[in-house]
Amino acid sequence: MFFKEINEIDLGETPIDNIFIDIFMPMANGTYVKVYLLAYKYALDASISNNITNQSLARNLNIPLSDVLSAWDFWEDKGIIKKHIKDTNEEWNYSIEFLNLKKLYIENILKTNDLKKSKTTPDELIYVNQNPNIQKMFNYINEIISRPLVPNEKIQILDIIDKYNMSPDMIKSAYAYAKQKRGIKSIKYVEGIIRNWYDNKIYTLEDLENYFAKKSERFGLYKKVFKELGFYREPSMEERKIMDSWIDDFNLSIDLISHACSKSKNTSNPSISYINSILKNWYEKGFKTIQDIEKEIEERKKKKTSKKSTVTVKTKFHNFEQRTSNYTPEELERIILENQKKKFK
Repeated sequence: MFFKEINEIDLGETPIDNIFIDIFMPMANGTYVKVYLLAYKYALDASISNNITNQSLARNLNIPLSDVLSAWDFWEDKGIIKKHIKDTNEEWNYSIEFLNLKKLYIENILKTNDLKKSKTTPDELIYVNQNPNIQKMFNYINEIISRPLVPNEKIQILDIIDKYNMSPDMIKSAYAYAKQKRGIKSIKYVEGIIRNWYDNKIYTLEDLENYFAKKSERFGLYKKVFKELGFYREPSMEERKIMDSWIDDFNLSIDLISHACSKSKNTSNPSISYINSILKNWYEKGFKTIQDIEKEIEERKKKKTSKKSTVTVKTKFHNFEQRTSNYTPEELERIILENQKKKFK
């Protein structure tokens, strides 16, 4: 049971359509949701909306500007916002129009009216319910939600299977994931998870296992790097992309990445960009191990020592030959004798 405390002090409220919460929020990461909600709050306040930019939004959320821009790319792709580009040289400087979600939902229903005949009918439900795999899936979901599914819910689940071409095992995994991570058991939330997996090309249990293994490995990398740099916060989306590139694009080992992080002791303001510049340099030189780096350092020391040993130290006598080479032996003897005579005068 959930209920809200009555507060006599009005500090304002921001109404959010349930369509966003039920359908769109489950498919996005936390940063994208924060960007949408705060910007939507500003959009409802005409007194300040004109003064808010993507830069100020990033500053207020304490996230990089690149994360804000990535969020708008994501929401634009989902069709719930529209960018209005300004005539400036600043690519980040554009306005955001929040589209009417109720209108989009109604239009979507009208567009799919012709497809209703392809939806699962009660008669078809009776037929597919005889499939052992489908029956096992329904029984599993009954345990997850702690009650029997009603016929309409079963129809919705079968439609999700048909829409995303997912197996019953994937639906079971989605329900288990929703309960474990969020404690949510609604079909709309589960469909959001399935949609996200579909967008990430996760179609089978094997794909899902690989995805979670990779995700776990990457979170381990993020944690290790941030610990080396002395950061006590979660990495931003842009920082995660950079760290992912060390594995996916540069194909570098964790040991080499850790070694690069140790170089942060040489700077007073360590950052992911600083480490990235080091690793990019090593990648371009073809370094794959710490031994490759140590070998280059040793060769550099040898070259430096060799240069020092060939340098001639000049003194005041180095020009003696140049000054005397212009005289004959007889002229030198005469000059010496004259100098001696002068001394004894």
